[in-house]
Amino acid sequence: MPFDLKEIASISGMPGLYKIVAPTRNGIIVESLSEKPARSVAQARNRVSILQEISMYTNDEEHTVPLAEIFDRIRKQYGSDLPVTSKSSTQELSSFLESVLPDYDQDRVYASDMKKLAQWYQIVNQFVPYTEETEETAAPTQETEGDAAASAE
Repeated sequence: MPFDLKEIASISGMPGLYKIVAPTRNGIIVESLSEKPARSVAQARNRVSILQEISMYTNDEEHTVPLAEIFDRIRKQYGSDLPVTSKSSTQELSSFLESVLPDYDQDRVYASDMKKLAQWYQIVNQFVPYTEETEETAAPTQETEGDAAASAE
């Protein structure tokens, strides 16, 4: 995925998103993703959610879509100009999410989830570098197929 969300976290009781810097004995050192980044310690009692591990429900009971993939879809469709904010109405947020993820589960994805999605995307888009997928990532699979065909002959 083009956005690397492995070290980006949401922490209960602390507004915004944070980059994980280092572990400590009693928690983790984090740096806020903001214009003026500030370091602080997230205690072990705080619930830390790594964005890489968050996914959104779809109508298929067996399938969820990772947040990084949703962010990628949003970037391809809207770029950095989102038509909604975390203050938008529930209907606006719902139609926005439906344009990005048409099969999201409307019963299990709440308005608060959609607001977080819009808010988090704005922060991630501003402070986390986006790496374009290059042809180099696709080339090894083509070479592998060619090698397999050559060895089969």
